[in-house]
Amino acid sequence: MTEPCEECETDTLHDVSVQLVTESTSEKNAQYSREPYRVKECLRCGNRESQRMNNA
Repeated sequence: MTEPCEECETDTLHDVSVQLVTESTSEKNAQYSREPYRVKECLRCGNRESQRMNNA
């Protein structure tokens, strides 16, 4: 996908994916603390950014 890159200061191609991130440090509740994050990585400079998708 073509998206703006803060490092390149222009629109560049990005690899975009959704990843589940475990936010709890406790193993006991880790299975309940997974949240989806949108992750984009610039294919030109390698800059990587992630944003939490569920802010409930």
